[in-house]
Amino acid sequence: MQNKPFIAALGLSSALVATPVVAGGFYVQEQSGIEAGRAYSGEAAAADSGATIFFNPAGMTELEGINIEGGGQLLFVTAQQDNAGSTRTVPGLAGTVPVAGSDGGNPFAQPIPIPSFYASAQVSDRVWVGVGVNSPFGVASGYEDDFFGRFDAVQADLLTFNVQPSVAVKLTENLSLGGGIDIQYIDTTLVNALPNLSPTAPDGRFAIEGDDISFGFNVGALFKAGPLRFGAHYRSQVEHTLEGPLEISGLAGPLAPQNGTFDATTPITMPDIATLSVAIDPGGKWRGYATARHYDWSDFDRIDFIAPGFPPTSSPQNYEDTMSIAAGGEYDFSDKLTLRAGTMWDESPVGDTFRSTRVPDGDRLWASAGATYRLTDHMAVNLAYSHVFVSSEPIARQTVFYPGTPAQTSVVTRSNSTGDADVLAFSLSTRF
Repeated sequence: MQNKPFIAALGLSSALVATPVVAGGFYVQEQSGIEAGRAYSGEAAAADSGATIFFNPAGMTELEGINIEGGGQLLFVTAQQDNAGSTRTVPGLAGTVPVAGSDGGNPFAQPIPIPSFYASAQVSDRVWVGVGVNSPFGVASGYEDDFFGRFDAVQADLLTFNVQPSVAVKLTENLSLGGGIDIQYIDTTLVNALPNLSPTAPDGRFAIEGDDISFGFNVGALFKAGPLRFGAHYRSQVEHTLEGPLEISGLAGPLAPQNGTFDATTPITMPDIATLSVAIDPGGKWRGYATARHYDWSDFDRIDFIAPGFPPTSSPQNYEDTMSIAAGGEYDFSDKLTLRAGTMWDESPVGDTFRSTRVPDGDRLWASAGATYRLTDHMAVNLAYSHVFVSSEPIARQTVFYPGTPAQTSVVTRSNSTGDADVLAFSLSTRF
């Protein structure tokens, strides 16, 4: 009985941090068709679409009347794992034996859709209200069952659904403040293999499901000084406690008593994010943007697993705080057409020791281009394309199963991880 929580915790150690490899950690920043075209360089200062509700709600004071924007993005993510000598121990035998298997195929669904919706309304000369609906964290991935890294990862489906009612106030002609409440739902289904005592026996299976609704907040400020506009935004942590069934199956021999279904609770914290942006608008045909962000990933230092009747178990993650910087610009080619482009460097929070096949994470470099075409005085369509270059990184992740028992088994998943992504963005915006 005492071994069960160790199995569960080790299964969770990487399962809850899957990522689509286009944003640091498991953050999904693809929330605006306009921002996508300038590589998210104008986030907190641009204030030129309904998506400012998410990036800096103070920017609503720059939107006259009623504004509605709906759209989505399609992520075409490619990731590949090459076995670099993965091994496992066998209880009772000295040394290690190879872990064989396929490369698992591309783990990411093609494409991964990310929808978003925003609406704002000017209540008076000083007050605006709005709501945003999007998915700021999540992934859908799965390797083939015979993947050589199956003891590290097989499947990860992680979805968040965030509703953000917001308000903004224009204090002066140059200074606005805004804020919102984040109502966030999370749902997960996660799977990896478990080793049986004999390497020739079929694998066991670890699967967990869980969901939760929790709350956070975000606040922002927008300040105008001549042709310059400065924006600052802070999005708080959201602390979730996932609850759901944990199923262990397929274990044979002395391990068979550990098969079963158990109630599990797992806390997980979405990081807080601080953003500073500047925009320059000289009043002509062009505008420039720059943004820096700080992600407080270091709070994600471990995963705690709790099950009634078992002692708490922790698995270290040791994420590190990260930064990203972006620059971009746009040009009004005509009264109807605006062209834009941008680039972003985005740092990975995962160190070499804790990188896994479920998190084939690396630093990223974005190259983006986009356009807005105004169909009428009140309606426009926004399109963008981004290519994300992801640095190739080695994986050498050790996982110890059934620790402290005669069945203790150590698996070292060694891989050369490569990948990149293409992102297509679309949105339709209206103003009344």
